[in-house]
Order: sequence, then structure tokens, then C-alpha cells
Amino acid sequence: MKILAIDTATEACSAALFIDAETAITSRYQIAPRQHSRLILKMVDELLADADLTIGEIDAIAFGRGPGSFMGLRIAAGVTQGIAFAHNIPVIPISTLKTIAQCAYEDTQNKCVLTAIDARMDEVYFAAYCLDDSGQWLLKGEEQVISPDKVVLPELADGRMGSAWIGAGTGWASYSERLLPDAASRPQMILSACLPSAEAMVKLAAVEFKSGNTIPAAEAIPVYLRNDVAKKPKPVVL
Repeated sequence: MKILAIDTATEACSAALFIDAETAITSRYQIAPRQHSRLILKMVDELLADADLTIGEIDAIAFGRGPGSFMGLRIAAGVTQGIAFAHNIPVIPISTLKTIAQCAYEDTQNKCVLTAIDARMDEVYFAAYCLDDSGQWLLKGEEQVISPDKVVLPELADGRMGSAWIGAGTGWASYSERLLPDAASRPQMILSACLPSAEAMVKLAAVEFKSGNTIPAAEAIPVYLRNDVAKKPKPVVL
């Protein structure tokens, strides 16, 4: 199993290559706002060259489908479509918010993560994820774009509140005083600098690939959450 992952949904730009097992993941990562279109294909080429692979040997391509930066999501979807169309490779869209949850879990081993990305316009992209005993991330409620003042802590079956959760993502830095300010619902830890990475994403993609959850290149479209910008990106011709 060989999976390529790319993510340009936030200020972080990254690519990762999964070959057969988590122990064989290589990646490139750079925080580089407004430079994603220049960097991402170079990262992909470097990973393939280091692994002595051609793009035609890749079994699937995962991409950060959003929510996130409008331009960043279009870059990732366009590059993914271009490569997948040209080489008839299936695609695995992965939520940016779920990827942040995976990154936070790898840093802390906490299985309940409140992910929030600064969405500008006085809003956040928000989702609550919990990792179950089978290793699957379960979404509590839905991913949404919402005012930080209106975010509600999801209930857990054991009745625990804020102490069960950690917060992760740039939304916690931008709206720290407005996101769940009540002491009872406040997360026990906040990772406000936590950004998604293709290395974390490709692990999620491997699980989806094993379950047969792939789509054709034509369906590799961003999820903006704000409906007025949801236009299909043009494929990148390679």
C-alpha cells in the first residue's frame, strides 16, 4: 500500500508518503503562508524521488479537503485532481479538523479533541472528535462554521465535561476568551499552535483505504462549510 498525502489547508504546507506501514512514512512540512502553490509539487517530487517511486506506482492520493483557507483548499484539490486524473489514481479526502485531532492525539495521547481553526469574519471552523477503542475518530455532532460565542461542549456518555477534552487549532489562539469560557466546560489543555500535517493525515488515509473508502478524481472537491464559496476547482495539468 502506497499512499501520497498533501495538505495546504492552513498556513502549513505539507506532503507525506505512506509505504506499507506507519513505520515507513516520510514527509515534508513547512509553515509558509501564501507559498503553497510553489512548494507542494516540489515536496511531492522529493518524496517520490527519495523512495525511488513514480507517481504511477501510488495506490491512492489523500488531500486535506477542508475546512480551511479558501485558496489553500483549492490548491490541494486542484493538485490532487490533476495527478489523479492523469494517472487514474483513486482519491481519499480527509477532514482538516480530523487531521488536527490526530496531531493533537499524537502529542498528548488524549482521545477527545475540540478542534477549532480561525475562519476569519469573527467565526471558527469547529468540530469535536473522540477516538474510540477500535482506533476510529468519531465526530460528535457536525463540523461547522460558527461564532466562537455559540460553541457548545458535546456531551459524553460518562457525563464528563471540559476535563475530558483538549482544545487544538488556531481558533483557540484567536478566540481564547470566547471559546467555552465557563470553567466547567473549559478544556484541560489547549494546543493553540496545532496545525494539520500530511504525516498525520496519511495515517488516517491508510485506514480509509483499507476500508475501501476512496473516490474518483472528479469528486475531489473542497469542503468550505461556507456555501457561497463552494465552487469546483479546476484540475492542475501536470
